[in-house]
Amino acid sequence: MSDVLQAPPVPRVPVAGGGSFPVRRIYCVGRNYVEHAIEMGDTGREPPFFFLKPADSVVPVEAGQTGRMRYPSLTQDLQHEVELVVAIGRGGSRIPAAEALGHVWGYAVGLDMTRRDLQGEMKKKGRPWCIGKGFDASAPIGPITPAAQAPGVLDAPITLAVNGEVRQHSRTGKLIWNVAEVIEHLSAAWTLAPGDLIYTGTPEGVGTVVAGDLLEARIEGLEPLRVSIVA
Repeated sequence: MSDVLQAPPVPRVPVAGGGSFPVRRIYCVGRNYVEHAIEMGDTGREPPFFFLKPADSVVPVEAGQTGRMRYPSLTQDLQHEVELVVAIGRGGSRIPAAEALGHVWGYAVGLDMTRRDLQGEMKKKGRPWCIGKGFDASAPIGPITPAAQAPGVLDAPITLAVNGEVRQHSRTGKLIWNVAEVIEHLSAAWTLAPGDLIYTGTPEGVGTVVAGDLLEARIEGLEPLRVSIVA
């Protein structure tokens, strides 16, 4: 069977030290830090929940470079969410937490950019909020570091600064559901495959950005991510 259209290119994320990681799917975990859950109106260790972004929503940024994200349409409240991103190298379903880290290829710093006003409108109406999360260029990401080269990443400082002012600061070890548990829960609902990315949740301090702002996201042990918001 031949294609009637030219197949679209596979989105790819740079790898620290060379090469690229082809992206299949992007899964995101909602409200996975206690303080962020509180600032969004929830409390406690609720069961994890997930949403997806299109694979081509990634904005891959090479090491040492500054990526560019165009301010998206329809919103007056674009917000930043810095996250530890897990890159899956070995797939599977119903993966036990005790075995989950063996499925991880590497880690990266990512931004789950959010049209918060649109997300809020959909929540009030009880409708899906893909329009608030899964828009074009909503998933900037820095180079992926192989897991063996990032031994301390599961309890490392995570920060986000806007124009040099730190807005988000926490540790990845404060995840409500840690990386292994996230993979266990996620793989019970979907079959994971090589090329999947998991955005694991953001700490407190999310806030609005505008055109002209420079975002600098860092997790100790990984390549930092710099993104400029352009009009």
